[in-house]
Amino acid sequence: MQVSALALLLLLAGLAIAGPSGLLAWSENSRLLDQRQAQVVSLVAERDRLQNLVDLLNPDHADADLVSELLRQNQNMVHPDEVVLTLPDSE
Repeated sequence: MQVSALALLLLLAGLAIAGPSGLLAWSENSRLLDQRQAQVVSLVAERDRLQNLVDLLNPDHADADLVSELLRQNQNMVHPDEVVLTLPDSE
């Protein structure tokens, strides 16, 4: 009885240290959490940028300058003496 209790106690101690949610996995989980949080911040910024672009291109009240710029840029309708300012990529 004492041997099985000791074996169970050692097993639980081993899992507490080296198990999937043990002390050794703690730093890895913390690092992954930091990566995911940075990824969420990046995705939120990209979503906000795209939402702003959608709002500017809304057919009910589209920004004429942006529409003209996108048409000229995407349809290769830029005259040699014109300068097209593009939106920065968020990479």
